[in-house]
Amino acid sequence: MSQYHPLTPQEAIELARTLPDPFTADSNLECREIGDGNLNLVFHITDQNSDKSIIIKQALPYAKVVGESWPLSLVRARIEREILQEEYRLCPGMVPEVYHYDDDLALTVMEDLSDHVIMRKGLIEGTSYPLFAQHIGEFMARTLFFTSDLGMNQQLKKEKQGRFINPDQCKITEDLIFDEPYRIAEKNNYEPSIEDEAEALRTDGELHLEVALLREKFLTHGEALLHGDLHTGSIFVTPESTKVIDPEFAYYGPMGFDIGAVIANLLLNYASLPGSIKDSQALQEREALLLDMVRDVWTEFESRFRALWVNDLIDPMAKAPGYQDHYVQKVFRDTAGFAGAKMVRRIVGLAHVADIDTIEDAIERERAQRKALAIGKALIKSNRRLNTIGELLDTVSTAVSALKS
Repeated sequence: MSQYHPLTPQEAIELARTLPDPFTADSNLECREIGDGNLNLVFHITDQNSDKSIIIKQALPYAKVVGESWPLSLVRARIEREILQEEYRLCPGMVPEVYHYDDDLALTVMEDLSDHVIMRKGLIEGTSYPLFAQHIGEFMARTLFFTSDLGMNQQLKKEKQGRFINPDQCKITEDLIFDEPYRIAEKNNYEPSIEDEAEALRTDGELHLEVALLREKFLTHGEALLHGDLHTGSIFVTPESTKVIDPEFAYYGPMGFDIGAVIANLLLNYASLPGSIKDSQALQEREALLLDMVRDVWTEFESRFRALWVNDLIDPMAKAPGYQDHYVQKVFRDTAGFAGAKMVRRIVGLAHVADIDTIEDAIERERAQRKALAIGKALIKSNRRLNTIGELLDTVSTAVSALKS
């Protein structure tokens, strides 16, 4: 079975039977293909005679969302598997455990997280996750610090950078986030009702300068090993647990890109809320909760990152007075800019978010789209001037207020 071909559900069952764990010889296995993403097959294998189950994820040699006309390297499966193992080492319990892999078949067998829900779905349904900011702050602080020149041997880091060169996936990001939303492009996707917004994106020179600077950072600043696609659709949660999945866009890049992705997707949900919550009091409470979560994500990351700097720093020159503050401020400003870029692309680019797309009322959906664009543009334009998370939230508030007026 080692020669590459996309697995059928029956072949996935046959593969599962060859594994030493978790199934036994008398297991009654059932398989469902549950992949709802754009790039992969995902098989859920369950034993009908017990409560044991696994996930088999196989990369396809093309983007499933487009078809074979968009070829992709299968190396991303090896990259995803290796970063899952690295993240599990740094944050055990916060990513699915890898049980088995086959690089020839571009597949990974891993822990089943069916007892969790995709965070985007949970947020849309109004569920609260009081420990999320603490968990994701810890995850990002540890994975980013210990894969950077601050927390690991610099020569070893350079070797790791070579293993995580990920050109196909990076090209997707470069095009969809930092290029196509700002020009007429075939893969752009938005409703005719916001054509004026799309035109404004294409003609805003101030915005283009800031996007060009962010793009330069994405292309050239290999600060740490990123997840690369850390949105609420790549996080499984319960109110007590957080599990990060799908790091197939991993590469060495600017830390703020991962942090910004988390914040952007919380703000996209925030922008969507009036489309689903009609009671004004309930709406205000939920909006406040989302904005508090944004604040807490950054605050938790910063406090843990600074603690690691004090206790685990290996770069002696990084002890220079003032350097930690300078470094953290740079990461924060990058975070704000990348968050804005992520929001803009989710409204006019190829792949949207269900938070907004599932709003049934067309007028409310358009309002949410315009709100998300207003916030995104404001964060992009102001990113190099922001100093605190409070200022970022003030920028969000000002953008929303200007839209209402």
